[in-house]
Amino acid sequence: MKRQDYISWDEYFMAVAKLAGMRSKDPNTQVGACIVSRDHKILSMGYNGLPIGCSDDEFPWEREGDELETKYPYVTHSELNAILNFRGGSLAGATLYVTLFPCNECAKAIIQSGIREVIYDSDKYAETPSVRASRRMFQAAGVAYRPYSPSGRVVKMML
Repeated sequence: MKRQDYISWDEYFMAVAKLAGMRSKDPNTQVGACIVSRDHKILSMGYNGLPIGCSDDEFPWEREGDELETKYPYVTHSELNAILNFRGGSLAGATLYVTLFPCNECAKAIIQSGIREVIYDSDKYAETPSVRASRRMFQAAGVAYRPYSPSGRVVKMML
């Protein structure tokens, strides 16, 4: 008889997204993303961070102050990194697991890349104009989105 306590696909892929987010050097917000095919194959992953060639030690990580002295003009979000990291054919019909609901700029890239579903863990910026715009674009473009529903089980990695 097979095991009955194995994790679901949602638990698996959200765990991969969370693990990817742990690579982020951002001291405040670590976001991870995992793009998955219709047949449950991981296509790409990403986390929020600076573009290749931009030193994590030379660019700012501040949240406030003069805009050019904050992280915001420099950091690439996890969703966009996952899309840009993809080296295969098409993302059409794929699902994106992400630890934070996408901003409007990432929503545009998600829509344009052909991703059809977004499963998110946190929606702490739900009432911001950026996220409200994301939801509006997703609805207009037919991109489904839903919150991740954790089972409540503790997932432990064995080393």
